[in-house]
Amino acid sequence: MIVALLNQKGGVGKTTLALHLAGEWARRGDRVTLVDADPQGSSLDWSEQRAREGLPRLFGTIGLARDTLHREAPELARNADHIVIDGPPRVAGLMRSALLAADVILIPVQPSPFDGWASAEILRLIEEARIFRPQLVVRFVLNRCAARTIIARETSEALADQDPPVLRATIGQRVVFASAAQLGRLAFEIDCDSLAAGEITALATEIGRLAR
Repeated sequence: MIVALLNQKGGVGKTTLALHLAGEWARRGDRVTLVDADPQGSSLDWSEQRAREGLPRLFGTIGLARDTLHREAPELARNADHIVIDGPPRVAGLMRSALLAADVILIPVQPSPFDGWASAEILRLIEEARIFRPQLVVRFVLNRCAARTIIARETSEALADQDPPVLRATIGQRVVFASAAQLGRLAFEIDCDSLAAGEITALATEIGRLAR
């Protein structure tokens, strides 16, 4: 399964979700490769920090911020159970290539009406991609949710009426995610019983069902 996290709006948590999904599937014993398709290279930076800390490698991480991604990802997938693509910013060629490479597209959004509006452009690109990939599965994922806030509930309800739909699993605004990014670790390595680790487990399980 090739999963791409895409949104042309920055700061929605694509890298955090990509790293944690890759780590969760690797923890389950799957072979995982994370493709950093963002020229900024945040996933590669995380991987390098992990190496400096002397931590074991959970999954492979490669940089592939090129518009040939859709031709190279299937070859990578031959030797992996999951490919996770940490998507590019507002670079149309890279975005289209990632869309054509993936089986499942996740669009992270935060609990804000502005995030919903900002997703319009990526949705247009998805419609273009579906001409060539009609089987493409697309879902919103609600990220960085403050617990029990009205705006989080309203955003979830608004997305529930959208096509694509929103996943049931949501990810909270957790301090452990920021700590994990700085330390080259994942939430379950810091505290396996944390709410953050549980949310990632639920998200990975729900995504796994999409490709069946």
